Amino acid sequence: MREIIMPSSPNFVRSNFQLNRAIGAVASPFTGQTRTQEFDYAGWIAEVSLPPLKRPEATEWLSFLSKMKGPTNFFKFVDPDGRNPLKNRATTGEGIYSADYFISDHRINATGLTLSFSGNTITSNNNVFSAVTGDFFFVSGAINDDNNGTFKIVQNASNSQTTAIVDRDLTSESNTASCTVKNNVKGSTALMLEASTTNASGLLKRGDYLAIYDGASLTSSTPTQLVMCTENATETSVSGGNNHYAVEIQPKLRANLTDGWYVGFKNGANESRFRLNGNSVGWDTDRNSLYTLSFSCSEVI
Repeated sequence: MREIIMPSSPNFVRSNFQLNRAIGAVASPFTGQTRTQEFDYAGWIAEVSLPPLKRPEATEWLSFLSKMKGPTNFFKFVDPDGRNPLKNRATTGEGIYSADYFISDHRINATGLTLSFSGNTITSNNNVFSAVTGDFFFVSGAINDDNNGTFKIVQNASNSQTTAIVDRDLTSESNTASCTVKNNVKGSTALMLEASTTNASGLLKRGDYLAIYDGASLTSSTPTQLVMCTENATETSVSGGNNHYAVEIQPKLRANLTDGWYVGFKNGANESRFRLNGNSVGWDTDRNSLYTLSFSCSEVI
């Protein structure tokens, strides 16, 4: 599998961008109640159409589609209307993060904990939780499934690092051993990040796309997943250091995101890998030699 560079113009005249999931659902014919089961798969799919093209323009796209060899190769792609995060800002002068990428930041990374759950409070036997309102963490190892997963700190618990007041109600559970509390791990629906430099700052907004990379470079590393921010990020200023960011995302992370690896934000860094759907490619033309081209694609998993 190798990268094929997609032509940069003209832009698409229509796009259909979807987030597809594997969810099993069974409804009882007697009570009407439905039980669901979420599986690991979640990925983006798209259908796009180009404007009518004369042959000199069309051949750029014909060549690209032919070299894709159906689903064999990949190209870099993101929701065409969301590629530039400036389009996600109002005209009233909303800010925007000033750099091209963020850096994964493992601010919480603890294992072997004994945790208790009550109301909307999680208590640990060790200092583990961030005291910053808006930060996220991911719990695993709890007995009750409702107590596992991604949580947001909604209240600073008197600067306590043994207690976290979180964003949802929990199932009562006491002194469960061998739990982990981490961030940026597989299954998490949030990212903990830091700015790329001490000078980088600005808004990361709901609707912005981020690309998860498998290394600490935008050029030699590969984007492995595309995610969307589902709320405005919490930005925490760090005197003399890189600002901290915490943001909720969808879909969940497909793999652990290593500390220090890059998360792309703009100027093409927020594109992930996509492949064509199906083995065949084709195009239509009329008597005026105007070509009509469209294709569908899916994120590489």
